[in-house]
Amino acid sequence: MKNVKMVITDMDGTLLNSNHEVSNRFFEIFKKLKQQNIQFVAASGRPYYSITEKLKTIKDEITIVAENGGLVIKNEELLLSNTISTTNLLRLIKTVDTLKNTYPLYCTKHKVYIKRASDEMISIFSEYYTNYTIIDAIEEIKDEVIKIALYHPINSEANIYPFVKHLSPEFNVVVSGNHWVDISDAITNKGHAIKFLQKYYNVRPEETMAFGDYNNDFEMLQCASYSYAMKNAHDDIKAIANYQTSTNDNFGVERILEQLVSKSSEY
Repeated sequence: MKNVKMVITDMDGTLLNSNHEVSNRFFEIFKKLKQQNIQFVAASGRPYYSITEKLKTIKDEITIVAENGGLVIKNEELLLSNTISTTNLLRLIKTVDTLKNTYPLYCTKHKVYIKRASDEMISIFSEYYTNYTIIDAIEEIKDEVIKIALYHPINSEANIYPFVKHLSPEFNVVVSGNHWVDISDAITNKGHAIKFLQKYYNVRPEETMAFGDYNNDFEMLQCASYSYAMKNAHDDIKAIANYQTSTNDNFGVERILEQLVSKSSEY
């Protein structure tokens, strides 16, 4: 671990506990990461503004990969952006509109557009997307769309993914959570963003540590020699990660980072 120069962690199911909170234990470890000049990257399917809300005390000291790699931002500076073209968006909407019991959210840099949903559903979505606008028609979206997030109340892998997987490889279609499937431009994934940051910071895979729990973390974990699946991770992620740690509710990320800062301080 003494060679690690960059740490990347997913948010939901990984750094965040089941109450969607970041622990004080992590913030204490972060101080040591910073002292040892180890870059920290928060990489999530969440939008940028939601990630900064969760990490607001350190947001100016870290790099943020938002919308599954659609945005890379550091100190308010946009380093990378991938959006869905208008032509492709209209094509995707035709498929999305055929899905039963599924709620589409159209994610842009500053807000999400939600096409007609109950107050109950809005309450669920607002945990992830605090900046939202309710629309009646797609034509009301005036910003570039980075990602379409599809929500199913029961299970996304069984009830959404089979009906949209044919869109791959022209688009990146990924099960990103128990209730979520995300569709974005083909090049958009966390791995593409991390490879960009590895070049940006001059960090090799052997110097990279990453944590994840769901299928939208797949490419990201493959960029890191120190790849960790959470104990609560999807089986597909456990299969490709080099290591495993405890659950998000049992400080799985923090336990490994404490080992990291301890090892690094010895050299």
